[in-house]
Amino acid sequence: MGRKGRGEDMDPSQIQIFHCTHRCVRRAFLCGNDPYSGVSYEHRREWIRNRLEFLASVFGIDCLTYTVMSNHLHQVLRSRPDVVESWSDEEVARRWLRLFPERRNEDGSPAEPSKPEIDSIVNDPEKLSKRRGRLSDISWWARCTAENIARQSNREDNVAGHFWEGRYRSQQLLDDASVLACAAYVDLNPIRAAMAESPETSRFTGARDCIDDLCARGDRSRMSDHEWERSRGCPYSGWMSPIEIDERTDSLGSDAGATGRRASDKGFLPISLCAYLELLDWTGREIRSGKRGAIPSHLAKILTRLGLNTTHWCDLVSKFGRYFKRAVGTAAHLKEEAARRGQHWMQSPGCLA
Repeated sequence: MGRKGRGEDMDPSQIQIFHCTHRCVRRAFLCGNDPYSGVSYEHRREWIRNRLEFLASVFGIDCLTYTVMSNHLHQVLRSRPDVVESWSDEEVARRWLRLFPERRNEDGSPAEPSKPEIDSIVNDPEKLSKRRGRLSDISWWARCTAENIARQSNREDNVAGHFWEGRYRSQQLLDDASVLACAAYVDLNPIRAAMAESPETSRFTGARDCIDDLCARGDRSRMSDHEWERSRGCPYSGWMSPIEIDERTDSLGSDAGATGRRASDKGFLPISLCAYLELLDWTGREIRSGKRGAIPSHLAKILTRLGLNTTHWCDLVSKFGRYFKRAVGTAAHLKEEAARRGQHWMQSPGCLA
């Protein structure tokens, strides 16, 4: 029996959050050191991070966190059709032409689109509508990630053919509990794989980018933590979504036009950046040691507030990718999602609590 079509889960007209995974085909190396050939592919991690940062500046999609592993890539993405809807027709055309330029500069970067190129999209309502929809479509983000990295890697290896396993895999995250568990799973992947000892030594993860910016910030900034996260000036994490969400003050979309670093300043968890990193640090130590101690009370309160079982938290984070295959959430949110799709609801493997 074949897998369900993407359209059954993804709706570019709705704000949705997905955990997406790209995995290399056969023994192809995305990054890391190949023990058979002795070739190092570590430099590709920078390729991938740069590509994700570029896509974040173009799409109406928030990157919540990511991790680049040796043979696969994790991303947690939130579609923002509400942001794309606020863009002018000209901005939609400019952003699309940054993705698929009709001309390039000598260094290979997209050339500034000309007025005729912009008008060819703006003056065609059907084409404009399609381009606007695709700019909030996670499938198009995934395509623009995979194709670019595959071409660069195949060119470097002087080979042709498939670089990725079929389609990327996705899990829909329906509530704060599932987003927190998945984000921790993604950020702690290098620790689970014994590639790093702690979040601060896990290079090319969303958490490490935040930690590097916090270290650089020190005590010199007079901004509040909330303002600082949204400043977009953070050199490492400024292209990703802030952690802490504040529905009252988080802005709708980018005010920086087609050159903005990210789609919006909206956070995605009802906890602070420091609380998230502290929870991540404690969880990583437990996973690394193979022991399951009692979670500190101030961190346990976070999990309890979101309806997560504190006793099984580490197991949930460690095995998130294996436990859940499609939609993930608490029973109430899974039931609501089934009703939206017109499906009969029953307790499923995607139920967190």
